[in-house]
Amino acid sequence: MTMDVIENRTYDELQVGDKASLVHTLSASDVKRFAALSGDATPAQVDEDYARSGAFHQVVAHGMWVSALISAVVGTKLPGPGTVWLDQSLKFRRPAGVGDTLTVTVRVLDKESEGQRVRLACRCVNQDREMVAEGEVVVEAPRDKVRRQKAEQAQVGMLDKGARLRALIEGTRPRQPMPTAVVHPVDAASLSGALEGAQHGLIEPVLVGPEAKIRAAARDGDLDIDAFRLVATEHSHEAAERAVALVRAGEAQALMKGALHTDELMHPVVAKDGGLRTARQMSHVFVIDEPTYPRLMLITDAALNIYPDLDAKRDIVQNAIDLARALGVDKPKVALLSAVETVTPKLQSTVEAAALCKMADRGQITDALLDGPLAFDNAVSRLAAEAKHIRSRVAGQADVMVVPDLESGNMLAKQLEYLAEAQIAGVVLGARVPIMLTSRADNALARLASCAVATRFLQWQLEQGQRP
Repeated sequence: MTMDVIENRTYDELQVGDKASLVHTLSASDVKRFAALSGDATPAQVDEDYARSGAFHQVVAHGMWVSALISAVVGTKLPGPGTVWLDQSLKFRRPAGVGDTLTVTVRVLDKESEGQRVRLACRCVNQDREMVAEGEVVVEAPRDKVRRQKAEQAQVGMLDKGARLRALIEGTRPRQPMPTAVVHPVDAASLSGALEGAQHGLIEPVLVGPEAKIRAAARDGDLDIDAFRLVATEHSHEAAERAVALVRAGEAQALMKGALHTDELMHPVVAKDGGLRTARQMSHVFVIDEPTYPRLMLITDAALNIYPDLDAKRDIVQNAIDLARALGVDKPKVALLSAVETVTPKLQSTVEAAALCKMADRGQITDALLDGPLAFDNAVSRLAAEAKHIRSRVAGQADVMVVPDLESGNMLAKQLEYLAEAQIAGVVLGARVPIMLTSRADNALARLASCAVATRFLQWQLEQGQRP
């Protein structure tokens, strides 16, 4: 599987005169995204004919879209991923509106060794080469080389919910669909999720469960399952056992949870005899697309290990690192979360965070940058980290968030989903095959994105020669 990548330019690589550009035509959908962000439901925002008439020009004249386009060039091209925005001075010369094609160009003016600051000249012209905006931006250029798949990058737009997960789905094109045992899909939601994965060429479902109930769910959802293999069982317990047996027999390369409880599915998976154990502790990773965060966020473990000890956390961290690498992050930045950012013996999570960092130093955890303990604000915000005088290559730009326990992780993930417009997918790693633990409350995007995540991970394992 080949994927286009976005590669940054580090401070050392940048030269005065380097430049990059982006071309974007403002559309009516851009207007609607601005309305969603600003809460402005005036005709200029939501009525396409009114917007095209020229009234919308007054809104864009304030520079919302020009600033977004400049940010897109800086964040994806020059210097690219890992850049920290410090200051800007922009002047808006003329309005732009729906139908205008804007070309934004960013050029390196000079470099300051202190703080790795770089001053960039920015200009934006329309299709008639008329100046729309010009000015300067000051950034902290990245120290580390970063290569990310384009699916990982936010699309130009405001609060485009699920954009990165949709890009991940569209960018996942396995050579062959992944044979997947779908366990007890006896409701329309779980059944349709499996069928959508098949329609996208991601999985080849094997439906495992009571035949009459599966067919009834297909009728209720107006779903055609005739093309798929159905392995009949008496009940959900047997469905989970048969699905595990299919994996052990080489007839399935992944599991997908249907309409049964997680414990019921995992019981035969973790069985010492006949299960799917490996040398690794199994753990769950949420893959979260929160529209205001500049990259996919991985949170672990929020669904499987309730109070993991240090040995278990080592595997939890490594599982998440492997998934981040499978999703295109060459050197994942891992934040070990706690309530505070200092090691405090009274808070066991801070002591374990420090121990995990030292384990990484000694090669017991590999292929990532770790830091902790970090409070959540320090992990996602460079400003919060700087305010507390935290010097870190992880703070403010973490790819992976490792939580102290299941309760805190589950609450964090659900808060992001229900209060911060995040879209969520998830997978269990550490077993012989990836396991999609979709929830009954998950929407179609979550189920489909979980298929894409599992497919990417399986392909990465094969490329790395890591298949158990």
